[in-house]
Amino acid sequence: MSTSPIARVVPPSSQQQPPVKAVANQTVHHVVLGDVLCKTWYPSYYPDELVGKEIERLYVCQWCFKYSREIIPYLGHVKVCAHQEAPPGTKIYCKDSYSIYEIDGEEDQLYAQNLSLFAKLFLDNKSVFFDVVGFYYYILVHTPKPVAATVLSQKHQIVGFFSKEKISWDHNNLACILIFPPWQRRGLGKILMGASYELSKREGQIGGPEKPLSELGKKSYYKFWEARVARVVLGTRTKSTLTLGEVAAQCWLSTEDAAEALKDMDVIKNKKRKDGSLIISKGRVKDWVRNCNVDLGPPVNEQDFIDEAIRSAAVEEE
Repeated sequence: MSTSPIARVVPPSSQQQPPVKAVANQTVHHVVLGDVLCKTWYPSYYPDELVGKEIERLYVCQWCFKYSREIIPYLGHVKVCAHQEAPPGTKIYCKDSYSIYEIDGEEDQLYAQNLSLFAKLFLDNKSVFFDVVGFYYYILVHTPKPVAATVLSQKHQIVGFFSKEKISWDHNNLACILIFPPWQRRGLGKILMGASYELSKREGQIGGPEKPLSELGKKSYYKFWEARVARVVLGTRTKSTLTLGEVAAQCWLSTEDAAEALKDMDVIKNKKRKDGSLIISKGRVKDWVRNCNVDLGPPVNEQDFIDEAIRSAAVEEE
């Protein structure tokens, strides 16, 4: 396979492998995002009149996700893209070289639609680009640091995002999540998951991701929930045992999600309390952390959120 003159191929070993159920008849076979060329996993909904029914390579702006089937218009656009310096929306989180921007799908509809079209190339069962007005989008941005004082800082790179319904009757704190394939397997998904729960906490809501989860999503969330549970259990010094309800509340997890994590960890004692509550063994949690070599450091810290920039979640009661 020949490569684009402006793109480098992402080595398969550096990214998550395509799911087993990846569809073979993609309408877009490869996508160029900035200087990266990677193979797509699923069909998207790019309009036939602009992209065609089938195309070998689609060029996508790394800053605004505007797309072109031709390289010359693409190169012309990236020179003048209005979002080269920063994404639209408001920065709500910043730590080291990573930041998160909140984007309102109603205020930046074209941006949200183009982002969703690109993301669908790597998501099996999501097609929310039809209704971006009802969602917030949280964009994970990497801004490389200069290696020396004389080196100009590089442009930022969007490496993933999650979306969230503005109004969710099921209290979902996340609709879909994706770390783009070239940046997978670096622990970045945990940053977005952690941010979604921090936002739920600030809203006073016990939330979780929209169900059902994909196979990749389930695997990632179980790891996230388990580390979160272990961090809370081992950080509670006043008790030798904790109930499921106590752990779920302290983690800001639903009881069901906390139970799934604890079951997978195999840290629940065989006996129950008189009221029927399950009892979690701290000793087993310690063994699990050691045996699985789990890092208990939080993926995001509360102090790294920009409080004055976070949207108010207050709702007037009628």
